[in-house]
Amino acid sequence: MVETALLVFLLYSVRLMGEFTTPNGPGKSLVFALRDIFTVANFFIAVISALIGYVVLEYLRKKL
Repeated sequence: MVETALLVFLLYSVRLMGEFTTPNGPGKSLVFALRDIFTVANFFIAVISALIGYVVLEYLRKKL
């Protein structure tokens, strides 16, 4: 559970950093970026991606 939560955190932090790149437009506030990131669709994508990542990590741990 902790590993899955860490993966969700990493996905959201990468998404937040992407909000402040040059192509996304200068002058965005942190509140605007957080509203843009924390949506239901993004949450489901993050959870599904984290679960896939968890399965892959567990598989690699057992292989090694």
